[in-house]
Amino acid sequence: MPNLDNILEYNKHFVETKEYENYQTTKFPNKKLVILTCMDARLAELLPRAMNVGQGDAKIIRNAGAVISHPFGSIMRSILLAVYELQAEEVLIIGHHGCGMAGLESKSILKKAEQRGVDMKTIEPLEYAGVDVKQFLTGFANVEESVHHSVGIVENHPLMPKEVPVHGLVIHPETGQLELIKRGDGR
Repeated sequence: MPNLDNILEYNKHFVETKEYENYQTTKFPNKKLVILTCMDARLAELLPRAMNVGQGDAKIIRNAGAVISHPFGSIMRSILLAVYELQAEEVLIIGHHGCGMAGLESKSILKKAEQRGVDMKTIEPLEYAGVDVKQFLTGFANVEESVHHSVGIVENHPLMPKEVPVHGLVIHPETGQLELIKRGDGR
């Protein structure tokens, strides 16, 4: 595990030289934002800089495609915790052009899983238990529609306060330009 060894070696130096002091903040987001975005590596630094969001300004949740797959899954729970426990007052769902989830089909992932030794017979019991593995591993056709869908899940969630605005945006990963898809009104 050369990456892990390099990480641990670097971390030891980071702590010994107290570089962490440059990043100290509270657990509460300064700008009272919670952002759901994609895990795409191109967005790691670009997105916060394009939005003028610095260390400690926002709670940032990342997953494949910035998709909320289930209204009672871990992504929605994280958004609710940010609002109720961490004082976030605004939610932003930010997808991006050129996302790997766009056009993703389950066949591709299942084939690669099988090539890496996963026994496809293990999927059958999941489907009997009501898990649609093919749907679970499918992406989306259109990033704007996907963002609208995730915004709708948050806005209409029975535990989400109606006064919290939920916005939908799409970022260009080459330029950082943001497109407003839906402005939340915080009814």
